[in-house]
Amino acid sequence: MSKGVLLVNLGSPDSSSVRDVRRYLREFLMDGRVLDVNWLLRFCIVHFAILPSRPRQSAEAYHKIWTPAGSPLVVTSRNVQARLQQRVSVPVELGMRYQNPSIPDAVRRLAGKGVDELLLIPLFPHYAMSSFESAVERVKEAAAALAPGMRAQVQPPYFDQPDYIAALAASAEEFLRKGYDHLLFSFHGVPERQIRKSDPTGCHCLTLGNCCQTESPAHATCYRAQCFKTAAAFVKTAVVTEEKYSISFQSRLGRHPWLRPYTDYEIPRLASQGIKKLLVICPSFVSDCLETLEEIALRGRESFLAAGGTGFALIPCLNEHPLWLETLERMIGDFVAPREKKEPTPILSKPSA
Repeated sequence: MSKGVLLVNLGSPDSSSVRDVRRYLREFLMDGRVLDVNWLLRFCIVHFAILPSRPRQSAEAYHKIWTPAGSPLVVTSRNVQARLQQRVSVPVELGMRYQNPSIPDAVRRLAGKGVDELLLIPLFPHYAMSSFESAVERVKEAAAALAPGMRAQVQPPYFDQPDYIAALAASAEEFLRKGYDHLLFSFHGVPERQIRKSDPTGCHCLTLGNCCQTESPAHATCYRAQCFKTAAAFVKTAVVTEEKYSISFQSRLGRHPWLRPYTDYEIPRLASQGIKKLLVICPSFVSDCLETLEEIALRGRESFLAAGGTGFALIPCLNEHPLWLETLERMIGDFVAPREKKEPTPILSKPSA
């Protein structure tokens, strides 16, 4: 058996042009695990309500953060891939769930190198049907079509894995040391209906008042519970007191309820309550991207200062932090030379609804 690794991140447009942003948004929003309604309704929403105006607005936002080398998310992800390849003995490829470098191309490259046993590492610390699950299912489809003999196993969500938390805390240490009034954990939001759909019990998530604090099998696929566990592990490691942090959710789309509280409401609210120096950390992203660099670092900062705050800082994502690279290297090491011999498990297959 010849082993290989596939890193998968979300993706970005090929450029900040309106045309490329429209192509990216069409692929992203037509994913039934992102906009989880029936195909005809999804088609109408995307093509008649979103694509006529949203690409131009998003292109302006992308233009603000675009680098000479391209999308920050893609550039950083490629750098992580290259650095990991220098550290491990097996082939490491990178695929984006949407656009380029594509997952099918990455699978072809791995198959061309003789890889028939694959470790898939979704670059999403938490389980969500619109990110982790969607990426896994896309790899499964590509492998079945392009490399039917390839066996694969999936790195499970690592939202509270000690190595990941240690890397996250280390990346924030300098900012915390400088002093702050409040630390806001801003996780990417998801619609509440997706939390319910991902609940295998059908009766736990968002049903009990303290569902995320009540242990349940549902937590294995509950994005909200996993976000809370990340925050709890981080503040314990970084020694942040309870009164100095809170949690919110960003980047909602549409009129249906998403996880609350909403970040764009919380940032000015904190300023209006007397918080002068605010730190924001976005642990659901491992690479800085539009949602961190434009939505938080630019618009969030402007909102906070306009509401009376005086100091605002975004703690960068893990990006290429040495401890993050060590975390990924350790995942690969456990795959290449497992401590206990075990058969590779099939790629996760779970219905989206």
